[in-house]
Amino acid sequence: MTISTSAPRSAIRAIVTGHTRGLGAALAQQLLQRNIEVLGLGRGAHEELASLHAAHFTQAVVDLADPAALERWLAGDTLNTFALGAQCVVLFNNAGTVEPIAPLGAQDALAIARAVTLNVAAPLMLANALAATHALSANASRRIVHVSSGAARNAYPGWSVYCATKAALDHHARAVALDAPAGVRICSIAPGVIDTGMQETIRATSVDQFPMRERFEQLKQNGLLSTPEAAAQQLIDYALSDAFGSVPATDVRELGNA
Repeated sequence: MTISTSAPRSAIRAIVTGHTRGLGAALAQQLLQRNIEVLGLGRGAHEELASLHAAHFTQAVVDLADPAALERWLAGDTLNTFALGAQCVVLFNNAGTVEPIAPLGAQDALAIARAVTLNVAAPLMLANALAATHALSANASRRIVHVSSGAARNAYPGWSVYCATKAALDHHARAVALDAPAGVRICSIAPGVIDTGMQETIRATSVDQFPMRERFEQLKQNGLLSTPEAAAQQLIDYALSDAFGSVPATDVRELGNA
């Protein structure tokens, strides 16, 4: 069913990871503007959104690259309290990192571990917790959005860790779609190339570490990067649509009029 944002505000809730900047901040802001309550998860807080939407915005400071910290948070009651009484809860697994950017043999071991935890373990842990929460009624909808990347499908030199982690999200969604509990829908979505801090990191990387840097510099110079706001609108519209979950992995450029 399509989720109507004209329903009482308590009917729809959204969880957004990495909500303090870039796409995550745009997702949180637009959801709040649609009268959808938001729980933001990340290492910091978004003070402006908190001041503008105090009644509808909850934040939890947790390092999603630390599995023990996330496990402790999940053992608490914040998720159940936030979800209680909702008609639909949408999880946007947005937080992620492109680092380490380097060829095999030149990657920092701890950076690999943190990237795999942030990009893969945290989204899977949160998806599992949402599916298992008892705060939602049997007929409530749980929708899981993995923010993926074209790098899940296409290999890039210097991005072996990033490519592998995003491909893991896509395949997780494909497998979950085969055995998802009643009321659970999932899709791993590549949002296109967005003008965020991640792109700044890519452009600041040496050519030795990332031989394709010039391509991304040209995207910026030629105005071919989408804005976080435009990407957020596409993701939210799709997440709340009838079509969401009809395929387990897709790209915003493939959504058409879904």
